[in-house]
Amino acid sequence: MPIQTIADQVYSILRKNICEGQYPPGFWLQENDLCEQLGVSRSPVRESLRRLVSDGLVISIPNKGTFVREFTCRDIDEIFDMRVMLEGYAIRNSRANLTSAHIQQLLDILDRMEATCRTGDLEEYTRADELLHNEIIALGNNSIVSSTYYRVGSMNQQFRVLSLSVRQRFEESLDEHKQIIHALIEGDAAQAERLNRHHLELARACIKEQLEKKQRCRT
Repeated sequence: MPIQTIADQVYSILRKNICEGQYPPGFWLQENDLCEQLGVSRSPVRESLRRLVSDGLVISIPNKGTFVREFTCRDIDEIFDMRVMLEGYAIRNSRANLTSAHIQQLLDILDRMEATCRTGDLEEYTRADELLHNEIIALGNNSIVSSTYYRVGSMNQQFRVLSLSVRQRFEESLDEHKQIIHALIEGDAAQAERLNRHHLELARACIKEQLEKKQRCRT
């Protein structure tokens, strides 16, 4: 396992805080405050912010500062269009790459999702959700697809909780994931891709609806 530099550690912390909503959309990432909070110099903070700009998670405005990116409904459409394409590719190639280790990982993730759904632990469920879709991408066995998905996934992560904020959608999501996993394990790539596309379209619609509600509340 490669040794992480201070800049790598700072980047990981900031990315996690953005994806989990501790730094909400529009939040001003002030270098001095971040240096003080993390106990580091300005250099690793600046490097981390540049990486986050490249990831599409933050924006840098000249003479104003660096802010957590605020996404629009069009952004959501673009993110989910990419997810449909990348995950679809991975699923179509999954049968050739599905090992017993992958099957066990899928079943372990499903167990985790079921347990967290029962307890209503939304935060932990979204972590399992992320793991599942990353595992789907891994089944594609394509490093370029994986690296592209990492960037798309970073932008999508902060919306996972938003898409599951309605209890009914939370429970429906579990059932959808269960069907996707069983289709993958059975080697039915066509069915798995169809189910996954349907799941992503429902998540897209829910996120856009929640975003539009928030925007109406601010006006």
